[in-house]
Amino acid sequence: MESFRACIVREQNQQVSYCVESIQQDFLSKGSVIIKTAYSSVNYKDHLAVKAKGGVIRSYPMIPGIDVSGTVVSSDTAAFQLGQEVVVTGFGMGMTHTGGFSEYVQVPEEWIVPLSNGLSLRDAMVIGTAGFTAALSIDALESKGMSTSEQPEILVTGASGGVGSVAIRLLSQSGYTNISALSRKKQEERLLLSLGAKEIVYPEDVIPEKSKPLGQQRFHYVLDTVGGNVASALIPQLYYGGSISMCGNAGGINMETTVLPFILRGVNILGIDSVNYPIEKRPHIWKRFADEWHIMDSLCIHEIGLDELSNTFSAIEQGTHVGRTIVNMN
Repeated sequence: MESFRACIVREQNQQVSYCVESIQQDFLSKGSVIIKTAYSSVNYKDHLAVKAKGGVIRSYPMIPGIDVSGTVVSSDTAAFQLGQEVVVTGFGMGMTHTGGFSEYVQVPEEWIVPLSNGLSLRDAMVIGTAGFTAALSIDALESKGMSTSEQPEILVTGASGGVGSVAIRLLSQSGYTNISALSRKKQEERLLLSLGAKEIVYPEDVIPEKSKPLGQQRFHYVLDTVGGNVASALIPQLYYGGSISMCGNAGGINMETTVLPFILRGVNILGIDSVNYPIEKRPHIWKRFADEWHIMDSLCIHEIGLDELSNTFSAIEQGTHVGRTIVNMN
């Protein structure tokens, strides 16, 4: 294989830097399958990966990028054939294993999902880890009783971000109508309403100046993407038997709550992990996107090249990034 391009993160004297470099195959982590990358996508975790003390990469140099879609060009296993279109999200990609911001990736066969019929390689990265996480969150909430037949009050936090924006569109596509979007970006109100939100609420609307162990019951279900004080404020506002799914920590890793919402209202916290979600269960989620949730053309999507990653990372750092950003390797 000739040399190819990848974004490399390096550390020197406790300073972290990254740039696009030309590399050889031996730079890639080991794996039984080599994939020619068609698209990757940018997630909040990828932004952390290029920061000093971001908590994502612990061994340098590393290629970030936790998502990839592409075509198999080499396979040491009968499970995947040359020319087959595939998707990889999560596991160690872009963290402990060289990732998707590269023209080629090399991964274990146990991480790979065949691309579902009805989805393109571009579609798969419009969804990416963000969309996959949103889908897992909805799946978990529905397992606790969330149903269109009752049209419950649903709140999505971090609504203009990758997970939140996809979640709103998925809920709307599924037939839910009472969707509230929590965002601190007042300029994105029109976007959130177009995705399917019934109303937009802001942090001052749901985070009281003085918190109480039990607040007024406002939401049956919360799809939380930020954690921290937002989640702490919302748990006491869940209806009896309600549930909150939690998948992110952009708002902080600490929460302050009491046992009262759990023992007096029977509320549930549902932890969502898309990184190590069992490989045998993943095709079911991707098939839902192909069959029920073909929302990819109705999302806010930015398409960039490998050399434009820094602009997206800056937008995430400044809190101005909206929707999904995919990286076109072609």
